[in-house]
Amino acid sequence: MTQENVAPERIQDIDLQHEMQESFLEYSYSVIYARALPDARDGLKPVQRRIVYQMGEMGLRPEKGHVKSARVTGEVMGKLHPHGDSAIYDALVRMAQPFSLRVPLIDGHGNFGSLDDGPAAARYTEARLTAASILMNEGLEEDVVDFKPNYDAQLSEPEVLPAAFPNLLVNGSAGIAVGMATNMAPHNLREVVNAAIFLLNNPQATVADLMEYVPGPDLPTGGIIVGLDGIRDAYETGRGSFKTRARVSIESVSPRKQGIVVTELPYLVGPEKVIEKIKDGVNSKKLQGIADVTDLTDRNHGLRLVIELKTGFDPQSVLELLYRYTPMEDSFGINNVALVNGRPATLGLRDLLGVYLAHRIVVTRRRSRNRLGKRQARLHLVEGLLKAILNIDEVIAIIRNSDEVDEARTNLMQTYTLSPLQAEYILELRLRRLTKFSKLELDAEANQLSSEIAELEALLANDSALRALVAQELTDVAAKAGDERRTTLIDGSDQVTPTASRKVVSAELADTPCTVVLTSSGMIARAGVATESAGPSKRRKHDAVRVSFSTTTRSDVGFLTSKGRVLRIHVGDIPSSGEAFDPGMAAAAKTFLGLAKDEVVVTVLELSDQSSLALGTKQGVVKRVLAEYPPKDEFEVISLKDGDSVIGAALAQDSDELVFVTNDAQLLHFSAENVRPQGRPAGGMAGINLSDKASVIYFGVVSDTASAVVLTAANASDVIPGTDPGSAKLSSLDEFPGKGRATGGVRAQRFIRSEDQLYAAWVGTNPAALASDGRPVELPTELAKRDASGALLSNVIGSVGTL
Repeated sequence: MTQENVAPERIQDIDLQHEMQESFLEYSYSVIYARALPDARDGLKPVQRRIVYQMGEMGLRPEKGHVKSARVTGEVMGKLHPHGDSAIYDALVRMAQPFSLRVPLIDGHGNFGSLDDGPAAARYTEARLTAASILMNEGLEEDVVDFKPNYDAQLSEPEVLPAAFPNLLVNGSAGIAVGMATNMAPHNLREVVNAAIFLLNNPQATVADLMEYVPGPDLPTGGIIVGLDGIRDAYETGRGSFKTRARVSIESVSPRKQGIVVTELPYLVGPEKVIEKIKDGVNSKKLQGIADVTDLTDRNHGLRLVIELKTGFDPQSVLELLYRYTPMEDSFGINNVALVNGRPATLGLRDLLGVYLAHRIVVTRRRSRNRLGKRQARLHLVEGLLKAILNIDEVIAIIRNSDEVDEARTNLMQTYTLSPLQAEYILELRLRRLTKFSKLELDAEANQLSSEIAELEALLANDSALRALVAQELTDVAAKAGDERRTTLIDGSDQVTPTASRKVVSAELADTPCTVVLTSSGMIARAGVATESAGPSKRRKHDAVRVSFSTTTRSDVGFLTSKGRVLRIHVGDIPSSGEAFDPGMAAAAKTFLGLAKDEVVVTVLELSDQSSLALGTKQGVVKRVLAEYPPKDEFEVISLKDGDSVIGAALAQDSDELVFVTNDAQLLHFSAENVRPQGRPAGGMAGINLSDKASVIYFGVVSDTASAVVLTAANASDVIPGTDPGSAKLSSLDEFPGKGRATGGVRAQRFIRSEDQLYAAWVGTNPAALASDGRPVELPTELAKRDASGALLSNVIGSVGTL
């Protein structure tokens, strides 16, 4: 190459500071106007608007099938959005996620991600428009918005969508531009529409007036918003913040464990993030009382996060710690920045609604003008056609006698005073229209068009009518696409102490005195120390107390079952019935402990080392257990033989009397000192000798034999259980001579008529009976001899205890 062919160098000196300023301003302008900020009219960023518009052009309506997301991404990128496909697909995914938008605009098919995981690739997912997107595009073909050339000026795209509902407020928005950002919360569609209609009818309405309709955001994932002051600030100025909390409930996650069940989390917070923070808090000792966390979330039942609590911890205190150290309480900062007339502006609630309503009025007016023009043009053609049909023979003659089309058109216009459009339309008339029926159709169409033109002209001439139409269309949209509020709002008056100022020392239950009560009907509860003062009115009708003792909330108690095992339960886990015992707040002990059908609760006792436990079995075995209880949740206190079960048990000292009553009316009592305490694995010793087919129906411990009474009830064994009340009697325990252990006892009641068994027995003071059908039992009032017969009963005795 010769020197002459080399282009001369062009070196231009540029001021670096000026060039950097110009380039940065251009970049900032591009980010702000073409990428990050939504338009206040339709609430969409350019990429979102292009996706919704192009999918509408592709015919991807809700009633049509889904297509590959990659196809949508390619169409949008090739025709309207000359940027990376990842940016387009990310925007499409967000518009399809029901946990991101309050009213999703894309109906996604496939894995569109979750709060913790990203979506599948565009080649694996499919998409189509939702009904809400159809409302966003509605009216585009009627010249309701301006169009602009696309990036290469070969196609056109709308500058803004018609937006039949206030999308920016309903779905919110988030974006980071250069020097500014936007973060807008979603709201309930029905509430926003009601506020918009109110503002439309009352242009001087204040923010306080509008908040009567829009009290606060309505987040897609529900939850609880705590405190409305920040929301009021945001609605006034466009900037503010509020706290969101998870929706939780305290439930029994197992028969003996309580847990915190989370069913809704703060906006954009996923369960995996919460689990990770809980694990970090437990490891760093910031969170107390948490035993396990299980995520039971699925597609059918939604979010369900179960936080199992340790024994002895107050659920409310643990919940406060969770609010403090995990995303179960989160803050949302509102920054309502959007484009208004091409400029970014910070808008309050009234401004947002005002901009949208102004847009809808323009859209409705332009649509009405477009419809008016189309109807006027059609009426013009119909009027010309009617003239031609009325004079069809002359029209045909004019056309046949004309040498050229232009001559025929001119002759028709001169003969019948037609416009060029009317004449051209007549020339293109098909012969099948030349019927009498066609004439009737044209007359009806002309009348209909005239009526519609009059309505449209009246509408365009009356601003009030135009506003009323906008309001009616908004009402129809709310009825069609709206739903109920998901997020609960709690004002400052109902607000709990903020976590930032809350000082939680410990989540453990306070060690306060209480009373554990087990009733004869099998109900268990924890009450305050004032149980005795509650009186009979606080008990369930016809119920009686089987066991009652004082303890503290940090103690452990043992539930002895008929299978000879003890279940260690923390007192704090027993359902509380308040200061006074109220069975309505109690729980069924069998259900509370999760026992099998063939296992029942015999008694409940304090697991102390002060007194040994005495128990008797169905086969007449007696045992005193050494007061050495292992620190286990479950352990056995006797080795039972096959077919045997524990009938009764109580704490016993050497001075107490042990009492057996059998179903063949034998009673035996002897001193507890005759039974030496044994270890837990032992099988006990003979307590009472039983005759053939006899079994023990009652075992108890009596401290004061002088005031103790014996209640026995007999009936026939060959009748259906619970149907024969039989007879009962009361006798003084002193009537029964004491005998040695492992003897046969003495007769406790004489059978009469068909009676051949005792079906109920009890030894103690102040008896009270509970009938099996819920009605009281009239017991004998006078003491009888030990071997006397009983008095007839009106109802069957279900169980017996003390008042």
